[in-house]
Amino acid sequence: MNLYVGNLAREVSEDDLKQAFEAFGQVESVNIIKDRISGESRGFGFVEMPSKDEAAKAMEEAQGLDIKGRSIRVAEANSRPGGGGGGGRGRGGGRGGFDRGGGGGGGRRW
Repeated sequence: MNLYVGNLAREVSEDDLKQAFEAFGQVESVNIIKDRISGESRGFGFVEMPSKDEAAKAMEEAQGLDIKGRSIRVAEANSRPGGGGGGGRGRGGGRGGFDRGGGGGGGRRW
């Protein structure tokens, strides 16, 4: 089961997160999402646990857990609607691809 973990302090490492979740069971993988340019944490990540029971326990008991001065939020990670692709598809004047948003310029705003 894949868990979303939010409100992470920038200083939290994948090892810190793994250690915190190992208190609830086996952790298969940990991935903290980082900014592509700066390499800094974006404040959220994912913890994968092979046992649904252990993951459910972690979701309940880790909610609000303090890690490096921040109370984390934990929820089941859900896949994006429509099997992925993200929002904003088809916007931006019919460019025929994904409008990734941000970045300034380009496309019309409705």
